[in-house]
Amino acid sequence: MCFQQPVECSGVQNATLTRTIPPPPHRLSALKKAWSDVYVPLVDIMKLQVRMNTKCKAVQIRSSVHKTPGALQNGEEFVRAFALGFHIQDAVALLRLDDLYIQTFEIRDVKALQGDHLARAIGRIAGTNGSTRHVMENLTKARIVLSGQNIHILGGFANIHVARETVVSLILEAPTGKVQRGLQSARAKTSSMS
Repeated sequence: MCFQQPVECSGVQNATLTRTIPPPPHRLSALKKAWSDVYVPLVDIMKLQVRMNTKCKAVQIRSSVHKTPGALQNGEEFVRAFALGFHIQDAVALLRLDDLYIQTFEIRDVKALQGDHLARAIGRIAGTNGSTRHVMENLTKARIVLSGQNIHILGGFANIHVARETVVSLILEAPTGKVQRGLQSARAKTSSMS
């Protein structure tokens, strides 16, 4: 679906009608490969016009006559979530549910680490073959993406808070087993209260 008038990369845009989302350079090829999976929800669910502008290497979305309220903002969050590294299914949840958010922070926001110390902190968060991250995602019902020193968490407000506290504990060198047991006991308490 093409726009009637081309939008310039450096031109002034009407913020209420058009959004330009430049993905990080390392996610550009993933975006190109999954373009049909990104394109379809924006057009079918949100009724937006969308295109990949190869000149300025950005995704441009524009509201249409048939748009739903808040569609442009939700579409932008969807594209940003995929560009950060979340799976397409997790990013589509942003379009369908209203109470999902993304929080991003860096390891150095918690503790200044360099070299091997930084690598060990990332390793504690990920675990062997991603096992620790997978357990945290299942117990907190939030999705976690590790991208260098950046940590992105997608979920509900309370779930993001629990996931962030868990990740912070791992960065501050709490034993992985102790953190996982704490998560399981907290999960058991909340499920027994429901």
